[in-house]
Amino acid sequence: MKRYVIFVLIGPAVGGLILLATTTYLSGYWTETNFAEVRKFFVVLFSTLQFSYLFGLLPCLAVASIDDILAHINRINWIVRMVIIGVIGFVAAELLYGSHGADTGALQFVLYGSVGLVPAMLSSWLARDVASH
Repeated sequence: MKRYVIFVLIGPAVGGLILLATTTYLSGYWTETNFAEVRKFFVVLFSTLQFSYLFGLLPCLAVASIDDILAHINRINWIVRMVIIGVIGFVAAELLYGSHGADTGALQFVLYGSVGLVPAMLSSWLARDVASH
């Protein structure tokens, strides 16, 4: 149960932050960075955090369940499990977000994939010592 709580608390917040940073970067918003633009970024981040949790809750629970299943396999240590979960998060986020927008290419592929990769790996790393009974 603790594993699921970790994934639900960490995943949507970190994923929402990376998704907002990715979309603002790809839109050209960060061409002239000053304090007012950074302030606007964080205002938008905290005002859209509720939607990150709304739409990120079920994907995070699904990835947490895969992490929980892999945790029961004794031959897979936590590092390999973290990499597997990261790859699953990367592929899922790329399929979900990668086809949106006018840009295509390797940069967009990596940036949108990191929306799923980073929260999945971070949550799996934080849940590495959680005993699942």
